[in-house]
Amino acid sequence: MIEVIAPGPYATVQDLGRPGYGHLGVPRSGAADTPSLRLGNRLVGNPESAAGIELTFGGARLRFIRGAWAAVTGAPCPLEALWSGRTAAPGMAAPFWVPAGGEIRMATPSAGLRTYVAVRGGIDTPAVMGSRSTDSLSGLGPPPLRPGTILPVGPTDGLPPITVDSAPPRATPPDVLRVLPGPRDDWFVPGALAALCAQPYRVAQDSNRVGVRLEGARLERAREGELPSEGMVTGALQVPPDGRPIVFLSDHPPTGGYPVISVLASADLSRAAQLRPGDLVGFRLVRHPGG
Repeated sequence: MIEVIAPGPYATVQDLGRPGYGHLGVPRSGAADTPSLRLGNRLVGNPESAAGIELTFGGARLRFIRGAWAAVTGAPCPLEALWSGRTAAPGMAAPFWVPAGGEIRMATPSAGLRTYVAVRGGIDTPAVMGSRSTDSLSGLGPPPLRPGTILPVGPTDGLPPITVDSAPPRATPPDVLRVLPGPRDDWFVPGALAALCAQPYRVAQDSNRVGVRLEGARLERAREGELPSEGMVTGALQVPPDGRPIVFLSDHPPTGGYPVISVLASADLSRAAQLRPGDLVGFRLVRHPGG
């Protein structure tokens, strides 16, 4: 078990979410930066789908009531492990042993927003609709972590041995995210897609796991009124009446009535999930996901 001494600004349990329930109005949810959670799980010998802890802006302290292997991935942050009067500085993306009673401390990331803590055995909170993820929109799953929260850790019997010392650092993510046009780009004036890609947008303070809100050039519509609600996907750039796009993240609503001018390339979703308020981000129009 793990005791949360301090969760930082916002911390939740996340796995790969609840796919397949959109018709019931249930968002997929799950880790915002899925590749980082998958990597952390691989490093400690878990299935990639195991639940871990997603930290927002770091600042967390976790006490391990029982010894366990752990790995920290995602937004890089200073990391300390303390036990029996000793202090160590484990690296990011490397498995390390935390003895019983030991504590790990994560400071504010030097870049990026979301850091992941994977523990061998996985966080074993009760599953709801097949997932242990906290969904900030629907309220499904465990509540956000608080000081004193006790997190159970799953069994390790049958897991493969840990065979990797560390993972190579991820390549520096691009400053420009790729977008594919549509499906509702015809709701905007000619040149709106070019305007989207012409200059960077700034990430707004009220961004969260539902979406990255952007401040910058307004995208003008060619049509009045609203669409009947239709299905939404992670990475959709929905444009509300104020003309400023929102990039949908893991906890986005399954449906929406504002037009979607474009959709992020799937490979760039994790980069969008790591954008922090104040960051500048640009877009590049492509005609296929690998463009």
